[in-house]
Amino acid sequence: MDFELASEHEAFRKVVREFAETEVAPHAEEWDRTHTFPLDVVRKMGDLGLFGLPFPEEYGGMGADLLTLCIAIEELARVDSSVAITLEAAVGLGANPIYRFGTEEQKRRWLPDLTAGRALAAFGLTEPDAGSDAGGTRTRAVLDGDEWVINGTKAFITNSGTEITSLITVTAKTDADEISAFLVPAGTPGLVIEPAYRKMGWRASDTHGVRLEDCRVPEASLLGERGKGFRQFLEILDEGRIAIAALAVGLLQGCLDESVAYAGERTAFGKPIGSYQAISFKCADMAVAVDAARLLTYRAAWMSGRGMRVIREAAEAKLFASEAAVSAAREATQIFGGYGFVDETPVSRFYRDAKVLEIGEGTSEIQRIVIARALGLP
Repeated sequence: MDFELASEHEAFRKVVREFAETEVAPHAEEWDRTHTFPLDVVRKMGDLGLFGLPFPEEYGGMGADLLTLCIAIEELARVDSSVAITLEAAVGLGANPIYRFGTEEQKRRWLPDLTAGRALAAFGLTEPDAGSDAGGTRTRAVLDGDEWVINGTKAFITNSGTEITSLITVTAKTDADEISAFLVPAGTPGLVIEPAYRKMGWRASDTHGVRLEDCRVPEASLLGERGKGFRQFLEILDEGRIAIAALAVGLLQGCLDESVAYAGERTAFGKPIGSYQAISFKCADMAVAVDAARLLTYRAAWMSGRGMRVIREAAEAKLFASEAAVSAAREATQIFGGYGFVDETPVSRFYRDAKVLEIGEGTSEIQRIVIARALGLP
């Protein structure tokens, strides 16, 4: 058993950390305040190869493993969760379904631009009345000649309305008991991107509701097998949960870094506040949470990269890391006191960004159900 990362993983971490500290961290507060999607930085991430990390070179990718992607997401989230979720959603939810289930023609058409960061794809699964209960999808797709006609509404769709969004994968019922997935190119008549949400956190990421009103796409736009869409997105979400866990690890690390630095500088009653157990114990607990969350996440990524089933492991990593991130953000804000309540401080942003980690890509309640079922419980 070896817990040491390979040298190439460590070298890659240094590259992404330097990028995050020089290109992202100095602007994160402004992007958050102005709700600005940082397109220029996204393009630089494409130049760095981040959007193509887990895909084969034949499609413009880097041929790296899931752990490498998790390290990239973690390092970005250490300074800004909005940029980290932009990468996570673009790769895990945008491009990955095409790579996993698409035809060779679909892969050749869409993946080169997606892996290069010249375009982004979105994944339209969640609906106003179908979040955790994704099987309750109400969006419908009816085959009319050689075209699918899609009608329905999707909610909380990341990367759906950027200047470089090229397509949205949507799930829809094609029969009473079957759900299928479809590739809907941006600009398709009947595809309506609603105004961006005003969000508590992830303010610099792009999130919209999407409506499909008699939206017609060619029959060849079906992604994977008809009626297999439900199974397909469950497979996608297993890896997605690992990536969200990595994002949570990055936020955890950011909370710890900021808290330790502040506790060493801020004085009260004539001494640095870090010398008091009330503060030092908070930092110690945070450090334990970081290590535990990282180990769970890296184990799940390692297993997935070797073709093992990771339903339980992905759920465990996502559940623990996301809830630990929320707790760490709360404690970091407490350590900063009044300054933690001011938006100009990173921990304030971390606090607002953390909560959605317990919701997106499967709520904490759903993760507990998944884990309980894996234990053999009814």
